[in-house]
Amino acid sequence: MLNYVIYRFGQFIALHLPLKAAYAIAVLLADLHLALGFLDRRRVGENLRIIFPGFEPRKIRQVRRRMFRNFAKYLVDFFRFSQIDAEYIKSHIRIENLHYLNESLAEKKGVITVTAHLGNWELGGVVVAMMGYPLWGVALPHKDKIVDDFFNFQRQRKGLKVIPLGRAVRQCLAILAQNEILALVGDRDFTERGVRVNLFGKPTIFPSGPAALSLKTGAPIVPGFLFRNKDDGFTLKFEEPIHPGSAPEGAQYLAIVEKYRPIFERYIREFPDQWYMFRNFWAQ
Repeated sequence: MLNYVIYRFGQFIALHLPLKAAYAIAVLLADLHLALGFLDRRRVGENLRIIFPGFEPRKIRQVRRRMFRNFAKYLVDFFRFSQIDAEYIKSHIRIENLHYLNESLAEKKGVITVTAHLGNWELGGVVVAMMGYPLWGVALPHKDKIVDDFFNFQRQRKGLKVIPLGRAVRQCLAILAQNEILALVGDRDFTERGVRVNLFGKPTIFPSGPAALSLKTGAPIVPGFLFRNKDDGFTLKFEEPIHPGSAPEGAQYLAIVEKYRPIFERYIREFPDQWYMFRNFWAQ
């Protein structure tokens, strides 16, 4: 219940102040979180040292500070979804390579868009849905139902339909069969049945869901990312479609994941201050 009250208070501030003022307050709170949140601060620092082993401690601290601040801005943007309209998309969001999504839909097998906890993936889904694309996102339910309902309402109010993780497989297959778009976050596994890969030279676990669904249905995977620009506008960018193809028995999932794993690596390296990973990410 406390988390719900905090989120609703944050939403009140975000909706009743000019955007720049809301961002300024969010940055102050982010700096407070950075100062007091020892565990989050340590984990983020450890992740950044793996990504950039040659960075001096001062440089790691600078990137980490920007990451905390960008995450606070991400929450402001999430709270302000009700104010997003076609004019906002036109003036604040640059869209690149949309033809990859259209070409994939033309195959009539559905499309799996895969992204990371990078930039503002929630806003990316809302933008695609508001552009008229039939988009479903799989989301991990919050343990507190009232918070979960709040988050899902924010997503669905702009046309992004939500499927709870854990009971999604049958519905996902039906969505792809209808030639609709299924959005999955592919850099964190919650099932303990994922695919072991090397990211930045260290082992970690990626979800197997995108690969499994692509193999089952033939749906192409289109990596897509929405990242924040320096002027606090955004760029939504799609990458070339990945088709399931063929692979040795027992290695099909890994073969597909390895096609987009380097893309994740490239974007995380380019935008490390927008990769919101407040946990020990790499496998032991």
